[in-house]
Amino acid sequence: MIDYYETKSQPITKMMVWQAYKKVRKNKGSSGVDGMTWAMLESDLSGHLYKLWNRLSSGSYFPEPVKAVLIRKKGGGSRPLGIPTLLDRIAQQVVNHHLEKQLEPLFHDASFGYRPGRSAHDAVDQSHGNCFNHDFAIDLDIKGYFDNIDHTLMMQALRHYCKDKWVHLYAERWLKADVMQEMKIRKRLASTPQGGVISPLLANLFLHVVFDKWMDKYHPEKPFERYADDIVVHCKTEKQAQFMLRVIGQRMSACKLTLHPDKTKIVNLRGQSEQQYPRKYDFLGFSIRPVMREVKGGRRFLPGIFVSNSSKKAIRAKFRELEIHKRRVPLRELAQKLNPIIRGLMNYYHKFWLAGMRQVWNGLNHRLLKWVKWEKGLYKNASVRWLKRQYKEAPGLFEHWKLVQP
Repeated sequence: MIDYYETKSQPITKMMVWQAYKKVRKNKGSSGVDGMTWAMLESDLSGHLYKLWNRLSSGSYFPEPVKAVLIRKKGGGSRPLGIPTLLDRIAQQVVNHHLEKQLEPLFHDASFGYRPGRSAHDAVDQSHGNCFNHDFAIDLDIKGYFDNIDHTLMMQALRHYCKDKWVHLYAERWLKADVMQEMKIRKRLASTPQGGVISPLLANLFLHVVFDKWMDKYHPEKPFERYADDIVVHCKTEKQAQFMLRVIGQRMSACKLTLHPDKTKIVNLRGQSEQQYPRKYDFLGFSIRPVMREVKGGRRFLPGIFVSNSSKKAIRAKFRELEIHKRRVPLRELAQKLNPIIRGLMNYYHKFWLAGMRQVWNGLNHRLLKWVKWEKGLYKNASVRWLKRQYKEAPGLFEHWKLVQP
């Protein structure tokens, strides 16, 4: 008889490993440095999971190096992603599930990133609301946050909030796991690499100590929103904003982090100031800026939420990379391939204002028109007529046609 709740020197059961496997499997993901695929793992699932449990529960588990992959950032440049092996991901999920139950009730109400029941939309909505009675905002950007987390400080924070020594043991091993990039192994002296299952939780814990609790203790009257390392702090006056930017910079330096000198800025939404500042800030793909509104007693500048220009640019670049006009498939098959992408964009960017994406959808229609020209061999006017006929026959064929017709 199998004892699913058997433990050894560490309080980790077979059931914990099995539940972690199901959670990680649902999220899919690619192979790590060992090249093991999901098919290879599941060809002997019970054997692989038993060996993993045996190592975890006896304290003899050590992670493989993480595979470093560079991915492009929306604003240009690239950031490293650290991909653990499938078995390492399952092991991380075991610890992550246990640790999250302890940390989640302690996290700040203004923290939204990677937390159950909280979304980027919630963070943007709160940020917008705080702008109504705070004329200034500080848009904070931590330079290379995930790459510069100090391991000693990270472990101090973890030991303070979690007393389980087996969690400390494995968290420290993951923090110090080697990195493989271009077939070369290198040591890691700082960072918690993005891509690991437990990395978001550890990164949240670190900023909970470095920023959230510090703000609560020393500046409780200044509201803020934090989504992972994206932070906005609200102030009533220019002098408050200048002071807060200075002391936050000092706090970050004391914790071995650095504010990005170009991307961190004070924003004046509608206040009196001696210096000139930007009039908007971007937060999680949206821009918050003042717009003239009709209110009782006249017209006033009030904060509004818009899709950011950088988001629109990134979406247009995504459609350009798809090379829609080169796909030699029927229109309905093209719609089946594009609609999941379109729905995802609509679910996110249509949350606050539908008309803000009209330019993007018009641009997509132009790309569909180019597809008609190539596929049907028609000139421009004939292509327009052909596409309009398809719209009349099936106005919901493409998701965005419900809002912007071709």
